[in-house]
Amino acid sequence: MLLSVEHLRVAFRVEGRLSVPVRDVSFGIPENGRVALVGESGCGKSLTALAIGGLVDRAEITGNVVGAPRIAYVFQNPMQSLNPVMRVGAQIAEGCASAAVARRRVPETLAAVGLDEGAARKFPCELSGGQQQRVMIAMALAQEPNLLIADEPTTALDVTTQKEVLDLIARVADSRGMAVLLITHNLGLVARYSTFVNVMYAGEIVECGETRAVLSAPHHPYTQGLLAAVPRLDAPKDAPLADMPGTVPPPTDWPSGCSFHPRCPKARPECASKDFNILWKMSGSPPTRCIA
Repeated sequence: MLLSVEHLRVAFRVEGRLSVPVRDVSFGIPENGRVALVGESGCGKSLTALAIGGLVDRAEITGNVVGAPRIAYVFQNPMQSLNPVMRVGAQIAEGCASAAVARRRVPETLAAVGLDEGAARKFPCELSGGQQQRVMIAMALAQEPNLLIADEPTTALDVTTQKEVLDLIARVADSRGMAVLLITHNLGLVARYSTFVNVMYAGEIVECGETRAVLSAPHHPYTQGLLAAVPRLDAPKDAPLADMPGTVPPPTDWPSGCSFHPRCPKARPECASKDFNILWKMSGSPPTRCIA
């Protein structure tokens, strides 16, 4: 296993109240693996990824991250991540060990992401959104990582550009033997670009398994709801879009028992019990936090 996350917990003190947006999260990333972390906004996906790399300040972090891969990040909004007053080549060079290494890697990494050397002399505002995201990938590759964490890498991109960026990440990962942790809320992307999926809700992994198995026969009602919300091309034109009522609760006020029970169509009284974890462990369920 390239990296194992064991019982990760991230907590903050907010105006005297304890906020725990990530609770007891465990999963693994194998060598050259394609792993997805999926869930709605506010479920703790990005914070989990940042905590893996030690990028969270002023937090109480417990648990273990076992393994020491070279990690690089591709963040979801390149315009906010790139320095607007630095040329692209200089920003890629920042991740290199020396000027000599930078002179070699800047053109190499730009070529790897489909940009010519002229892009190195441009400022981010002179590039399209898709080109900016390619620059972010080039910056990551300049560090020669063996784990790439891609946090919603296609946000604000059109559908065609989304596919180009994700195909690029997959192609580069295959050619360089990199593992990829893809963070997304889009189960369509999970189906295409991952082999193992972790479904996250309210700071916890509620279901995990091989992507094909989870998406073909989801056990947790939350996973079922996410799948039902994916638009289908064969659906009637006037069919309403499916959705899940309610929203993700704030981390300062997680519900008792199963966190999903206030929104769950299959909830039973014991789902809200303070003994939910005991009941779940006794139920012999598949890898899903559910007793319904």
